[in-house]
Amino acid sequence: QVHLVESGGGLVQPGGSLRLSCAASGSIFSIYAMGWYRQAPGKQRELVARITSGGSTNYADSVKGRFTISRENAKNTVYLQMNSLKPEDTAVYYCHSSWREYVYWGQGSQVTVSS
Repeated sequence: QVHLVESGGGLVQPGGSLRLSCAASGSIFSIYAMGWYRQAPGKQRELVARITSGGSTNYADSVKGRFTISRENAKNTVYLQMNSLKPEDTAVYYCHSSWREYVYWGQGSQVTVSS
């Protein structure tokens, strides 16, 4: 069992930056692939960024060059650095972990980009 807790969301102006953190507990963090998903009102949840246990990353086209996912296994934490934020980045951001058939979600953190 893995328990995920997100933090770092909030309100930011267009062009600004935020860093989301996801702290994991309950299992061997380093073996899990970790990811960030987001869901805007009226839209489906979508993958934003993912990082494997080996450190390989992939990103949604809409965030490439602006967002960076990273992990710090010693702290059981994964981060999402978001720069050059746009109003269309407004959504609830969810932390996600997976290993074989085991999948876990955080409770979500609201990010609002507005002037």
